[in-house]
Amino acid sequence: MKETSVADDVMRAAVELFAANGYANTSVQQVVEAAGVTKGAMYHYFQSKDDLLFGIYDRMLSLQKEHLDQIIERGGPVGEVLRAVCIDVIETSIDFLPEGTVFFRSMHMLAAPRQSEVTRRRRDYNDTFAKLIEQGQAEGLYRTDIPQPVLIANFFADVHYLSHWYSPEGPEGKTLLAEQLTDLFLTGIDAKAAKGGAR
Repeated sequence: MKETSVADDVMRAAVELFAANGYANTSVQQVVEAAGVTKGAMYHYFQSKDDLLFGIYDRMLSLQKEHLDQIIERGGPVGEVLRAVCIDVIETSIDFLPEGTVFFRSMHMLAAPRQSEVTRRRRDYNDTFAKLIEQGQAEGLYRTDIPQPVLIANFFADVHYLSHWYSPEGPEGKTLLAEQLTDLFLTGIDAKAAKGGAR
């Protein structure tokens, strides 16, 4: 999809309408009217409403994967890399809070091929994240008494539910919140802390 003001206007209008009225209750006509473009202009970038819903999430997913790859490429101790990755995924999720809210509410309405594509790409991110945990476990940094999928699910549950309780207008900015959630997660998986708390 090409990045232009038309595509941006359509995406912005779609996010607002899907959030307010629901994906199923919003028509293409309503989207183009709110965006101030014609259906022809919209269809030049998005072939269908399904394509538009996928595009909303695609922006966030692509950016997060790009950041993940960049952070890993910079290198450094695995503890520092994982912390940077965690902070980034929380910050970008906050930046795309409306988009994430709309998508997680409506993902089940995507056509099967689109759902499969989203699942594949999320798994790709998850697998890379899991390798960092695995590396830290091999170095004795992270606990091994809890299955790795549980450790990862614990972190991403907080990320996916941000829209239910976090407000950008609240007292805590996104960076402070990202650092707090990250530190809570890393403390929870810290091998030394786990041993020290064992009875």
